[in-house]
Amino acid sequence: MNTLPAFANYLIYLLTAGILLVFFFVVYTRVTPFNEVLLIRQGNCAAALSLGGAMLGFSLTVASCILHTSSIVPFVLWTIGALAVQLLAYIVTTKLMRISKEHIESGNIAFGGMLGAISLSVGAINAACIS
Repeated sequence: MNTLPAFANYLIYLLTAGILLVFFFVVYTRVTPFNEVLLIRQGNCAAALSLGGAMLGFSLTVASCILHTSSIVPFVLWTIGALAVQLLAYIVTTKLMRISKEHIESGNIAFGGMLGAISLSVGAINAACIS
């Protein structure tokens, strides 16, 4: 049994998923009005919960895309759609709940946790829709 094509396919999907996750991280942290990386380095749990939830929510959709697409091009396209959904969820949530940058910058864990939970919820629903 020749496992080389399967291993090459694994590496292609793994590398592509990793690149897309980094791309999501960069785009997401540019959209938010605060510097998550700096805040997390300073020990801000609210920023960590918010960003962590967004990364996990996006990753759920990436995993579902890998499972439900037959080639790399649809995988990338669905993943880019997932990125747009996660960003839209963040924008709508912060507008509706009036979550300002000051809440996260001041370390309001309740707001950070809520943003993270909403991102996870949206990611799970988004992942289920890709089938």
